[in-house]
Amino acid sequence: MFRLFLPAVAVAFAILPAPAADEKPIVAFNGKNLDGWKARDEKKSHWQVCAVGFDAKKPDQLLGGVNNAPAGTGSALANITPGCDIYTEAKFGDVHVEVEFMIPKGSNSGVYLMGEYEVQILDSFGKPDAQLKPGDMGGIYTTAAPKKNVCKKPGEWQTFVIDFQAPKFEGEKKTANAKFVKVTFNDVVIHENVEVKGSTGSGLTGKEHPTGPLMFQGDHGPVAFRTVKITPKK
Repeated sequence: MFRLFLPAVAVAFAILPAPAADEKPIVAFNGKNLDGWKARDEKKSHWQVCAVGFDAKKPDQLLGGVNNAPAGTGSALANITPGCDIYTEAKFGDVHVEVEFMIPKGSNSGVYLMGEYEVQILDSFGKPDAQLKPGDMGGIYTTAAPKKNVCKKPGEWQTFVIDFQAPKFEGEKKTANAKFVKVTFNDVVIHENVEVKGSTGSGLTGKEHPTGPLMFQGDHGPVAFRTVKITPKK
């Protein structure tokens, strides 16, 4: 059965937790184009803005783009065909991040805070909690497995809400590790106060910095993002 997912940005924002009144959220994806984003390798990039659909008869694919786009206007930041990573032009330190995403069966992607610290996106639907590893959906890659598996079926929109603390430096010397203060996945807390001692594999630079961009992995599998909301913390 084919399902079409059209823009619902206002509704999507309404159901997510509101940041503190004195913080200014940034809507990093405008729903129209790739303004504010850079591809890691322009020659390999397949990122586009398009309507995105899922067909249970083709469970390992997302439908969208110029060749198989469902009817409708552009609504998602989509990587229909794996190519390369994409990241924001803006850089951040401590942040509150909210992202909605969709993957097909068996797909693999990731959300990289500061371009270096990955929260894994992987089709882990149905895997028992006792078998979860850092490489499963919601895992802090190489560091911590999620507490619970609340992964939805392929083709459904899912949500990460991430409170992240950047590493601290005095000059060139690091004085505090990066920390995932809290990660909520589909309304369930899956991480709290997890320190990360260094850059995750496949990070943008492989090094740690006081600030960095938000990056989405695009060289492993199809993925689409609908809500991308970043609130810098003061």
